Amino acid sequence: MSDSSQWKGYLISYSNDSLLLQSPYIHNDCTVYGPDSDSTTMAVAGIQYLQNQGHHITAIHLTESIDAKVIFMSTSVDSPQRNEELPTATVDWQVIEGEEATLVLSQSDAEHFEFDEPTGTEIMDDDLFNDMNAAWEHECSKQHVSQGAYVSQSQYLEGGTARLSLASQSFEGQIIWPPRQMDSSGNRLPREEGLLSDRATVESWTKLSAAGAPSEFSLRAPILGGIQTLLVKFDEGPRGVFLVCDDVDYSPTIGDQVEFGVRRIYAQEGLIRYGLKAIPSLN
Repeated sequence: MSDSSQWKGYLISYSNDSLLLQSPYIHNDCTVYGPDSDSTTMAVAGIQYLQNQGHHITAIHLTESIDAKVIFMSTSVDSPQRNEELPTATVDWQVIEGEEATLVLSQSDAEHFEFDEPTGTEIMDDDLFNDMNAAWEHECSKQHVSQGAYVSQSQYLEGGTARLSLASQSFEGQIIWPPRQMDSSGNRLPREEGLLSDRATVESWTKLSAAGAPSEFSLRAPILGGIQTLLVKFDEGPRGVFLVCDDVDYSPTIGDQVEFGVRRIYAQEGLIRYGLKAIPSLN
């Protein structure tokens, strides 16, 4: 018997220390990813769920479609795809990718799986599915040049770990996020030493119209009817501004509780930039 529920916007079924994840969206009788999801974002969610269940995952075998660097930055779980020198004995988990938007995460020696079919699927609008896929394909092409702020791959990787994992600093009784190298007086701050909680409270919100959205989102904002952002406060004190997941039907109010999942943000230089997006808390 498995435990079926939802986790970070995905349908899951957990059984005998193995995990099935699938997108909740159906198009033409096939399971498909939402507008800002892919196998990388789903794999991150799966690893985080297993960690939340008490599993200590050192390393994991990934499929070719999954960005190993994003997995490591988000979860601290390594893989042979990122680290060729990783000892084989330490790779104790694997990801199995289905033909549709489905993943199984299990220990490497598992041979048999029994999952209840996850419930809660919904039909994705035909125009939304086709238009979003076309927009991402165009945005990810090397010929596409973003008119927004340029963020090099090295800059993205340097700051990505703290932003994707919510790693924070503690200094003189204050929690700092995102981490900084120096304070306002020029004193060097300590390295990150803790993680913020995965929940925060909405303090303010806004929705940018398609015409007013940053140019990084110029291809997708008209399809989504604008870009929605939240100003939130974490229990530990820091505040941050986050996009809302594209595939969530959510009208925020002040005081709402939200959690965070890794999603596609935009593409630049033919590479997808991943980041945290807000998801309304189910609890």
